[in-house]
Amino acid sequence: MYKDERLPQNAKEGILFLLIVSIISVNTIAPIIMGMERGFSKENYLETLKILPVMWIIVVLLVKLVAGPIVGKILQKFVGQTDGFNARVLFSTLFNVIVLSILLTIIGTWVGTRQVSLAPFQNFFHSWFRNFGIAFWIELIIAQPIARFAMKKIHARKSSQVESLNP
Repeated sequence: MYKDERLPQNAKEGILFLLIVSIISVNTIAPIIMGMERGFSKENYLETLKILPVMWIIVVLLVKLVAGPIVGKILQKFVGQTDGFNARVLFSTLFNVIVLSILLTIIGTWVGTRQVSLAPFQNFFHSWFRNFGIAFWIELIIAQPIARFAMKKIHARKSSQVESLNP
């Protein structure tokens, strides 16, 4: 595992990191996509809020059970031992967003319309490119940096506690 103060170092931190990223992502990406699909209005936003808890659970499960394992294997082929933090983060974010946006373009439509249909497949490429673009930039410039900042602060606090115990 690549060690960096901006990344989780144990399971507890991993859960916190996932919670931060997923909560920010679901609360920003879904309303933007719904707004672009149905128009930006208070009514559409309130309707989106109703499905966010279900979408959040789906996102967390997909990250842990599908995207994580797939991206872990793909990442090894693209990132070498000498590659830096930014390259690793960029590739990881890119691959995670590709996998999740493909799945959520389909599943999100089903949850949003409350029915399983062929509709997400009929306009898949149009919808997927838009969804990917929205998700990628939110992950890259909002959700991931906030989660990495939280990890950095946690590790700095732990380091200062250790230093104060060992003068």
